[in-house]
Amino acid sequence: MGTLYLDRKDLELRHEGQHLCLYEAGNRRGTVPLNQVDRVVMRGRATITTGALGILAEAGVALLVLSGRQGRSAAIMQGRLRGDTQRRIAQYAWYADDAVRVGWSRLLVALKLRAQAAFLRRLGEARPDCRPALQAGARQIQTALTALNAAPEAELSLPRLNGIEGAAAAAYFAAFTQVFPPSLKFTGRNRRPPRDPVNAALSLAYTLLHFEAVQACQLNGLDPYVGFYHEPAHRRESLAADLIEPLRVHIDRWVWRLFADRELRAEDFVEDNGACLLKKEGRALFYARYETLAPPLRRLLRRYGLAVVRRLTEGAP
Repeated sequence: MGTLYLDRKDLELRHEGQHLCLYEAGNRRGTVPLNQVDRVVMRGRATITTGALGILAEAGVALLVLSGRQGRSAAIMQGRLRGDTQRRIAQYAWYADDAVRVGWSRLLVALKLRAQAAFLRRLGEARPDCRPALQAGARQIQTALTALNAAPEAELSLPRLNGIEGAAAAAYFAAFTQVFPPSLKFTGRNRRPPRDPVNAALSLAYTLLHFEAVQACQLNGLDPYVGFYHEPAHRRESLAADLIEPLRVHIDRWVWRLFADRELRAEDFVEDNGACLLKKEGRALFYARYETLAPPLRRLLRRYGLAVVRRLTEGAP
């Protein structure tokens, strides 16, 4: 099972029997057996027929639509959703329980900080020229993690956890920027729109990972919009946002390698009204490399979703 990426002008997806058919400017370009596709990602001016939409839904194939040139998530479809009403009722009860939410959020933040500190230390081994800055960032994050682990549960709250995570993120990105050449203009995290090549790559990869998390929630019968660390917000799948927090560092490491190995370069990007965009050739490479990264992350996300289901079923926080 794999991912079908549709990212070309005037590309249309149709279906014939149990095959997905690709047409360009009205001419048939190829077919893909439906049973070989687990998800479809569409971007730009690619289109899909209602018949193809229906067969994707019937087969349980997930669809992600990325809007505009910046590649933001515009729509997500998952066919054959599980109707586990009791799981969702228990999930909503969890959301209403502040103690459960704080415990869950503490775990997520601790896992994320631990991964960030470990990554910066490994980067220091790979980049001895940047080691002082990377070690300093790792120490700051480790200090925050130690304080978090030592804090009594009664003294923690969601705003305090947000503050701890935010301070650690500032230290993390201040160190992470040091391993990229100045030509990439990566001075810190920015988005909507990303303003440099590194942030453009990070944003697109985070969007794809978020899509994987939404799919994991839905396959496990959970409501992706009701999370416990991230507050519900308009059009945000907050539980999916929760689940990817410990995994973001895998994306960061992967993006760093793309630039370090010069698979992606500054010339693969273009600026458009203040936004930094990945060109068509760069996106083709990006998608292909992402598919080598994604399988273990997909398995982890489904395991995370299943772990939540088990806790909900057992009634344990």
